[in-house]
Parts: sequence; C-alpha cells; structure tokens
Amino acid sequence: MQYMGANLIHRSKQTRADGVTIEMVIWSVEPAVPGSAHEYKYRFYAGRDGRTLVRYDNEVGKGDHKHVGAEEIEVPLRFVSMRQLVLDFMADIERLKEE
Repeated sequence: MQYMGANLIHRSKQTRADGVTIEMVIWSVEPAVPGSAHEYKYRFYAGRDGRTLVRYDNEVGKGDHKHVGAEEIEVPLRFVSMRQLVLDFMADIERLKEE
C-alpha cells in the first residue's frame, strides 16, 4: 500500500452456506485517500460461482463507490461511518444474491 501510515484494522474472508464468498479488508490511513473524507482505505467483495454480486472500495480520485453485478456498474457511495458502510454492504449482498 502506498500510504506511510497504513494500519490494517480488519481482514476476513468466508464462504457462507449459500455459496456467497465475502471478503473484507479495512486499513486506517494517513493521509486520507484523495476523493474520500475519512481515515479508511477499504475493499469489500461479495460473489458467488466466480461472479461479482457487489464490491465496495475507495480509490484515489474516485472516492467511495460500489460495483454492482457481473457488469460491475459503478455507483457512488456516501460514507457515513464504517459501521454503516458494513451494514449497507451486507444489505446489498442479501438483495443481490437473489437476482
């Protein structure tokens, strides 16, 4: 990672009984990622059978956004808190896994 003050605060990967694989990685960074107004760099992924259901991340210049579906349509996100971001991600997984 290109941040001098990057500290890993969470990393997990699991495959649930319904076949959905969820991976979440969160760093605390200094300085903030350009385009984001908070102290986190993150990437969340959920997919099944090699197909993306949803991905959340923040990139330099793009800020907070998600990629939805196999087409990975990019949609901006409004960051409120890390807790809310995780709740929104989990809700998206449940909504999208049935499509």
